[in-house]
Amino acid sequence: MSDTASTRATRHAPDRSPVAAPDLLSSLAPLLAEWVPRQRWFAGKGRLLTGFALVSATELLPGSGEGGAPGLLHLLVRAQQSAPPSRTPAGGDCYQLLLGTHPAPPPHLAPAVVGRPAGGPLRGRTVYDALLDNRLCGLLLERLRVPGRIGALRFCRESGLDIPSGLTARPIAVEQSNSSVVYGDTFILKVFRRIEPGINPDLELPRALAAARCARVPAPAAWFESVPGEGGEATTLGVLQPFLAGSTDGWQLALNALAVRADFTRSARALGHATAEVHTALAQALPTTELRRPQLDAIAAQMNERLESTARAVPVLQPYRAPLRAAFDALAAMRHDGRSWAAQRIHGDLHLGQTLRTAEGGRWALIDFEGEPARPLVERRRPQPAVRDVAAMLRSFDYAARSGPAGGDPWALDWARRTRAAYCLGYAEAGGPDPRAAPELMRAYETDKAVYEVLYEARHRPDWLAVPMAAIRRLAAPGDQGAG
Repeated sequence: MSDTASTRATRHAPDRSPVAAPDLLSSLAPLLAEWVPRQRWFAGKGRLLTGFALVSATELLPGSGEGGAPGLLHLLVRAQQSAPPSRTPAGGDCYQLLLGTHPAPPPHLAPAVVGRPAGGPLRGRTVYDALLDNRLCGLLLERLRVPGRIGALRFCRESGLDIPSGLTARPIAVEQSNSSVVYGDTFILKVFRRIEPGINPDLELPRALAAARCARVPAPAAWFESVPGEGGEATTLGVLQPFLAGSTDGWQLALNALAVRADFTRSARALGHATAEVHTALAQALPTTELRRPQLDAIAAQMNERLESTARAVPVLQPYRAPLRAAFDALAAMRHDGRSWAAQRIHGDLHLGQTLRTAEGGRWALIDFEGEPARPLVERRRPQPAVRDVAAMLRSFDYAARSGPAGGDPWALDWARRTRAAYCLGYAEAGGPDPRAAPELMRAYETDKAVYEVLYEARHRPDWLAVPMAAIRRLAAPGDQGAG
């Protein structure tokens, strides 16, 4: 969509509003071209950024001309890049930007600065990442407290739920694929950065689990979305959920145990219980299906395709292609015995960092149901075998053992073996099918996850590449069953 067409879509805005200026995007583009590729959430690294197209622009807070009050702009922009991969949407990936504007922002916002436009409606003002500004983050909370539409945006909240006013905003500055803000010790807002049309699983699944009265997942309190065009569907932009103050994530708990060479099997068994409870609730709340011969063939083919493309991108993987393909071929061969496998909605990116043990009661909770952000939204919303989540968690235990304080020594590797077995036991005890009863399925999904990790580490953390490569060597070895 062109800049001019987008401004027509927001023509109700007053003439002084930047969103009504046809040169808004052209004046911001040089700054965004420098700033956007440096952000962790930018998915197009390694390809030339050639420009931007404006999808929508909404002014959430007008900026004063000469005073010290900031303004707040919401933009959806499509990044235009050279040689897009086949999975990139036509026209390029769409990103959500919340930009503060200020004549002279205070020094503590220096790390958030995008730049100062040389012309256009924001000339003379500094543009910066509004999600690092406590004041503007507070404004977002107020918008979420009062449902309604503003420009191209719609703010929604669960009925009957109290969201207090005036909670202190605390932006989380850690580099992530999305951006988060904590409000007091009560709520956390996740703002999605790379946007695809439709409801995000991180809103859809927790709402379904709340309706099913599953207490293992914080229920959404409010959210905001882009208003769909004629015949379209709303697109989730951000979700406000309860903040589990005092909780510790499973990754840190595992590293703490490894640091003092402590057993973790009891915690892993309890986490297996929690995972099975969530899977059971999802299967009851949302449609399920069965995987038969055509579906198994398609899954195995996709796994082989990911293996081949990753081996081309990361040559160190190439010597292991044949034995890894054998795991995927064994999955496809399961079709010959006439069995079928249940498929349902799952977490989609389950690992220790997506789990919390609460301060009160020490109960496990699962968070962040967005799925793997690199995969298309339609794929993340597709029913899949629950064993995929289990395999991903087993990989996470292995990650902790190899990258933690023990550094992958024999004791740490035995810790991982015992912890993985305890997790599977807990999962089966809570009503889930024992993952070890389907070794072909488990091996294929664990191998597929390790291949994904190889590509991720090669692109983002080369120093960590040895961790998934150790798993690749294990999974490629004859006789390994992958789940123990």
